[in-house]
Amino acid sequence: MKNAVIGNNKQKANLIVLGAVPRLLYLLQQETSSTELKTECAVVLGSLAMGTENNVKSLLDCHIIPALLQGLLSPDLKFIEACLRCLRTIFTSPVTPEELLYTDATVIPHLMALLSRSRYTQEYICQIFSHCCKGPDHQTVLFNHGAVQNIAHLLTSVSYKVRMQALKCFSVLAFENPQVSMTLVNVLVDGELLPQIFVKMLQRDKPIEMQLTSAKCLTYMCRAGAIRTDDNCIVLKTLPCLVRMCSKERLLEERVEGAETLAYLIEPDVELQRIASITDHLIAMLADYFKYPSSVSAITDIKRLDHDLKHAHELRQAAFKLYASLGANDEDIRKKIIETENMMDRIVTGLSESSVKVRLAAVRCLHSLSRSVQQLRTSFQDHAVWKPLMKVLQNAPDEILVVASSMLCNLLLEFSPSKEPILESGAVELLCGLTQSENPALRVNGIWALMNMAFQAEQKIKADILRSLSTEQLFRLLSDSDLNVLMKTLGLLRNLLSTRPHIDKIMSTHGKQIMQAVTLILEGEHNIEVKEQTLCILANIADGTTAKELIMTNDDILQKIKYYMGHSHVKLQLAAMFCISNLIWNDEEGSQERQDKLRDMGIVDILHKLSQSPDSNLCDKAKMALQQYLA
Repeated sequence: MKNAVIGNNKQKANLIVLGAVPRLLYLLQQETSSTELKTECAVVLGSLAMGTENNVKSLLDCHIIPALLQGLLSPDLKFIEACLRCLRTIFTSPVTPEELLYTDATVIPHLMALLSRSRYTQEYICQIFSHCCKGPDHQTVLFNHGAVQNIAHLLTSVSYKVRMQALKCFSVLAFENPQVSMTLVNVLVDGELLPQIFVKMLQRDKPIEMQLTSAKCLTYMCRAGAIRTDDNCIVLKTLPCLVRMCSKERLLEERVEGAETLAYLIEPDVELQRIASITDHLIAMLADYFKYPSSVSAITDIKRLDHDLKHAHELRQAAFKLYASLGANDEDIRKKIIETENMMDRIVTGLSESSVKVRLAAVRCLHSLSRSVQQLRTSFQDHAVWKPLMKVLQNAPDEILVVASSMLCNLLLEFSPSKEPILESGAVELLCGLTQSENPALRVNGIWALMNMAFQAEQKIKADILRSLSTEQLFRLLSDSDLNVLMKTLGLLRNLLSTRPHIDKIMSTHGKQIMQAVTLILEGEHNIEVKEQTLCILANIADGTTAKELIMTNDDILQKIKYYMGHSHVKLQLAAMFCISNLIWNDEEGSQERQDKLRDMGIVDILHKLSQSPDSNLCDKAKMALQQYLA
């Protein structure tokens, strides 16, 4: 059987159909089977697992994993190795659920104990760990069972395969995990610290796979806060190594992994972004990611060429990700990226690719570049970026929507020339739709974009926003559990209620509800920023000609303004002062009656008190208000 199935997928499938798997598992688990027989069974099962994904599914359906894990309790090393080799093959298949390794709590400690048995147990167990460690829960289990101590010394093993698998283990253990990363920094192996060992493995004479994986380990430790971003091992070793991986001499997978890891490394740090942008002409080098899926030397291999053409979209995704990181903060870098040949066209094309991952990366890249005022006014306009963006927003998955709507917020800023055409293409309805999303990030972006849209807008746009959003939805957003949504909604209200005719018009139709909402917020348990924004909205209403009366006839609101004038927080006192100043301003009709009413409420006494305030801003505002009474 063993000789029939090796390297022959058809024979493997035949044996499985004929029911060989249950029989092999039966023999594997029989007390009476000799160790030789059990070992042969494990080898044949391992060979069947090497076939197609369907083969692996058939093996899993026969409960092969518990049987093989049971086999690891045998005293015989050859049999243990055969079971581990088969487990390794099954666990590295995409159809196997990682959880199966963690169902029985005794398995992980037993695997740790087997690490010392032979170089094969070391290689297979590390490979199983690195494939089955997905997310913080798995990291914690492995960490608590001593993974770091048990695997560290394998980095100096004589076997390349063992060193490599141990290295992979550390990269998955450290990813986004401060606890593991902080531990790794201080681990000694043969008198050397782990980061130093990783740096040695980055050197150019080491195999590419090893260079890349150690660069990943150092990157993840850096991002988890265990190594500083200005440490030499990052600036002089890790970063240049990852840039090297982006060159067109490298294989497609290496270029993809190199660019994605580098994007992750430099994402939060402007200094690393600047260094990367001037290392080895990186920005120009990435332009090749859109041209040649294969390096010229590899084209001799037809299979390779075919593979690369199928995976060329991964290169584009990686390039977009890295451009997004490079351009996250620095204006000069953004300019360089946009001036790279046909860059804007490439990104715009990326927005409509069939692969979701490429679309997401292209949107991220555009979003990063849209943080630049200059680019919004020039390149973004020349390429009418808003058109494909509006298309992306029609029916995209949430992760794309969040980034695309963030970018729309930038395109709707008052100085952006795209603002007009976006409005004409039905953006108001689209954004009002986003404010009803389950996802808080989408609600924030929807309302944020509307807020930008309403800033210094004409009356018609404001009316459109109010009509599309509906007052019910506006008030639902004002009681949203997410603080960001509430703040942006207040910002929108504030922008809607600016310039007198607009204030009077909106308050004549929605005044009652708006006053109710303001009262509710001022009475609620909200932070200083929320209350300050709300008082600023009141100050805008107080600036209206007819709208003023809604405040003057509402004693409850007047008492609240009075209360905030005497508040312990200067920001709130100032905001309340604005309301009062707008109500008592002399040149306006009815100012005398308003002044009298406020005097009777004791406002003048408070103004006298505030004119002695140590805060110069507050003191000036109070003196100005008192002058209105004297004039």
